[in-house]
Parts: sequence; C-alpha cells; structure tokens
Amino acid sequence: MRVRYSPRWWLYLLVLLAGLRLVVAGILPLSPDEAYYRLWAFAPAAGYLDHPPMVAVWIRLGMLLGGDNAFGVRLVGVLAGAGLSFFVFRAVRDLLPDAGRAGGMRACVMLQATLALAIQSVVITPDMPVMFFISVLLCAMGRVTVGAGTGWWLVAGLAAGLACDSKYTAILPVGGIGLWLVVRGLRHRAWGLRQVPGVVGGVVVAAACVAPVVWWNARHDWASFVRQGGRTADWHPGRAVQFLTELAAGQIGLMTPGIAAFFIWGQVVALRHARRGGGCALLSCMTLLPACVFMQHAMGDRVQANWPVVIYPMLAAGTATVAWRWGRWAIGGGVLVGALVYMQALFAPLPLSAHTDVALRQMAGWRDLATRIADQARPGDFIAACDYGTAAELATVMPGRVVAGMEPRWALFNLPHDVSGDGIMVCNPRRDFDRDVFVSVRQVDTLVRGRQGRVAERVALYRVSLRTDLSPAQRSTIVRLPTP
Repeated sequence: MRVRYSPRWWLYLLVLLAGLRLVVAGILPLSPDEAYYRLWAFAPAAGYLDHPPMVAVWIRLGMLLGGDNAFGVRLVGVLAGAGLSFFVFRAVRDLLPDAGRAGGMRACVMLQATLALAIQSVVITPDMPVMFFISVLLCAMGRVTVGAGTGWWLVAGLAAGLACDSKYTAILPVGGIGLWLVVRGLRHRAWGLRQVPGVVGGVVVAAACVAPVVWWNARHDWASFVRQGGRTADWHPGRAVQFLTELAAGQIGLMTPGIAAFFIWGQVVALRHARRGGGCALLSCMTLLPACVFMQHAMGDRVQANWPVVIYPMLAAGTATVAWRWGRWAIGGGVLVGALVYMQALFAPLPLSAHTDVALRQMAGWRDLATRIADQARPGDFIAACDYGTAAELATVMPGRVVAGMEPRWALFNLPHDVSGDGIMVCNPRRDFDRDVFVSVRQVDTLVRGRQGRVAERVALYRVSLRTDLSPAQRSTIVRLPTP
C-alpha cells in the first residue's frame, strides 16, 4: 500500500526539526567565531572588520530574550532558520504556480533537510541572517512577478538591504534580479517601463539600509571592504582544478548528495522554462549569476564551502518544479546526515581526530582549559590570547576575570582600553604575538584542550607584563573584552 505524504506531514517534520535544533543550540558550547560575534553584540557598530553588523543585532536580541549563554546567542538564528520556510513557500506559490501547495511545502522541507541548514540553524554566523533575508527577498519578488503592486518593490528593497547588512555575498543574488530586469525589460518594454517607479523606490530603500555600513567603512579606511575584496589579490590559476573540486565537494557535502541532485535538476528545469515564465527566469538569474561568480573565483582562489549558501533558497524553490519520485529518499538522507552530525557534536561516539571532527576542534574543552589557566593566574592578572577566537572563547567562559584582546583588529571596536599590569598570554605554539608591548615574556606551561582523551589543540601559557609607555597605536589594539 502506497503512503501519501500531505503538506500537513511535511509541516510536522518542519516543526520537529525546529524543536530539535532549539535543544541542540542550547546544549552545544559556542564555537570561537560565535563567541567572537557575541562580543560584537556588546560593541554596537554599523560595521565590523569581517562582516556587516546584522549577526550582532540578532545575537543581542537573542540574549535579551534567552540570556547571555549559548541558547540566547543562537535563539534568533534558530527561529529564523525555521521561519524562512514560510517565505520560500510563498515564493514558490507565486513564482511556480503549477507546483501547488504540495510543491511549495516539499521545497521548504528540501531546504531544511540540507546539512547547511542543520548546521547554520544551531551555530549562529552571518550565513543565517543572509539566507533569511534572501528568502524574504525571493518572496517579495514572487509578488512582483504576479503584479501584486509597486509596494512589493519596497519590501524587496528592504530585504535586499538587510541581506547586504548581513553578508556582502548578498549582492550576488540582488545582481541576479538586476539581470532579470534587463532581460525581461528588453523583451517586454511596456512591462519594464511600468516597473521603473517600483525599482527606483526599492533601490532607494536598499541604499538607505546599506548606507550605515558604507559610512562605517569610510570612517575606518574601508577596512571591511578591503578585507573582503582583497581575497581576489591572492590568485593561483595553476590550482584551479583543486579549487573547483573543493567547491563541488563542499556543496555536495553541505547539500547532501540526494538533495544536491534535486537542486541541480530543479535549476535545469527552471532554465528550460525560463522563456515561458517570469518566475523560472527570475530563479535562474538569482541562482546562476552567483554560481558563475563563485566558479570564476574558484579558477584562482579557494571558495569557502559556506559562501554559496546564499543561493540555497532559490535552489530549494526550484525543486518544486521537478518530479518527486525519489524526493522522500533525498530528504530522509539529508535529515539522517544532520542527525548524525548532531550526535557526534553532542556525544562524540566516533573517535575522530580534530582534523575531521569540527565540533572537537572548535567547541571542546574551553571551560576546562579556562579552569587550568585560572590556576596559573595570580589575583589581578589579566588573561589575554594571541588570536581573536581564543580571546573571545575565554571571555565567554571566564566570568569575573579581566580578559584582554591583543590584536590589530580590536582597534576597530568600541571597547575599553584599560588593561594594564601583569597577566597570562594564551597562544597556540604555532602562532606568534607582538612581544614589543611587553616588558617581559616567559613561558610557564603548555596545556591541552580536548575531550574524552582526544586533543583539539595545544596552547602555551606565557607570563607577561605590559609596558607602561605604550604608544597610542599600540594601546588601541589592546582592549578589555566583556565577560558574562
């Protein structure tokens, strides 16, 4: 007897996944990047060296609701990860009307079943805000394609601006919308002229959202733009095959193989129907332009596996156009992979090394390490680290201590510069740090961070004493980090 899966069953699965991810998000310790973004929430700014400020806004809101802990830091991200399904569903309704309610619900579940969503829903990074606002943008553009009114261009502009306030890669699918407008406007001139007022309004709204980020960069020597744009300077075309292979393997891993096949199949179908339907053409432009940019970048430099997740909402929407014979198997495989990743991160049943176990390498043993560092410290000592991730982690797990960041990036933060006296410097032996700011540096111990006998990292402890005659430039790079 064949079992039929109604949209209600898919909705039950979405609710179950959201509940599971709330639990996992509250249990898992923060990773170094999450601890670093937590510090952003205590130093509000219109921009930061690494990314625009949206992730800091989400974390601050989550901590107000859930407390200064892992659950609070991740809360808004988990809720947004579940909530973006609503916008993908509505987008499919408008862009691909033949898919029906069932097609829209299947597209939502297909997206939720990816390993990317399984990870990004419980680990807060700029990828979740950008995926959420791109989903809102896709929904608004769906309304535009069915002629729902000029006001939807304003919603689209707001979503596009907030997406760019989340991560700079959001400009790529927004550029895909521009490409779609040009192509469709040339084919249907009357339609294109009718869109001009809405497009202008949307651009104005988007520009207003992005203006603070531009202003912050202008005030700080374009630090964030230079950092992100500078990636193109290191160009190695001789390694193109390696980089392209890594890009393909990373996407198959984050999508999971079965879902990757459906994503590709859906885009092929959408491209074939692009001439007949504005929705399919829009999906193709918002997906293929960023994909081409990532592939071009991989011709000479590494594309991080998480960068292309900005196009996952469009890829998921495209799956509503394809036959569904093997869809349940693809979804089941994706959910299973995500569950296994959660199991390993929480309980570590497999004796994996730090090289293959990301949770071990990033999250394990920080509280125990902090306890052993405190044993070496004297009353009144500050605790510092030579890299931002370790400093942020120690600030999270060492309440009551003066934890210092000592790195040039901290000069861009609005944090107190009142660190002085003696302290303990924590540093991976493979890293170096600026010894010129200290009167004396003496190694006192080497500690191991890990869990269940597996080593995540070795760190050296140095007893240091800050100079009292630091220059303003040197003093600006030393800040006191907020602890719980």
